[in-house]
Amino acid sequence: MNADDRLIVALDVPNLLDGGKIVDALGDTVSFYKIGLGMLTGGGLALANELKEKGFKIFLDMKFFDIGATVEKAVAGISQYNFDFLTVHGDPHVVRAAVAGRGNSCTKILAVTILTSLDREDLDDALIKSGNLSDLVKERAQNAFKAGADGIIASPQEAALIRALPEAVGKLIITPGVRPLGSVLDDQKRVTTPAEAIKNGADHIVIGRPIWDSKNPRKAALKILNELKVV
Repeated sequence: MNADDRLIVALDVPNLLDGGKIVDALGDTVSFYKIGLGMLTGGGLALANELKEKGFKIFLDMKFFDIGATVEKAVAGISQYNFDFLTVHGDPHVVRAAVAGRGNSCTKILAVTILTSLDREDLDDALIKSGNLSDLVKERAQNAFKAGADGIIASPQEAALIRALPEAVGKLIITPGVRPLGSVLDDQKRVTTPAEAIKNGADHIVIGRPIWDSKNPRKAALKILNELKVV
């Protein structure tokens, strides 16, 4: 695959048939796909395996969160497939368990800081401690890195703050909440454009609906990739 793998296309559709149609429409323009919980019961793991065997890179977005023993077992089971990325929540005990479960697999453990669909009001409703949201993201990123995370999932608005951390040296930053200019925000609240996200320190950007929900997914993807060429 020669495509620019800084772009990860989120296959946030109900089942593997819909996901396969998107992959076919995009062809060789995209080499990296994210498959998450929304497709899990619709054949998501089967599609992930199929795409991996065809040479695509796979980001399995499961956001595991449970007691350490359960997370470790779940990650051990997933890691046998050698997917490229796997997400867990950024709580240190979860990250440590995931790293232990990963073992010698090449799967990189990515820790979720604070979901890009949330703002301070949402955190208040969830009884999350007070403070500036960006500061909390930065603190959670530090703790996750110390616990052994290979990378962080964070809003592109916080990517620069995380990239500046000493603990972030050699680590990955993956940013959802990226929207090309003129796109509908949908349920995202902390967003930037693709180029801005990379300039802020992101290694990969995750984009779904603006690509596969467009009239011409391939053209939409190529427009984003062209924007990344100048970064």
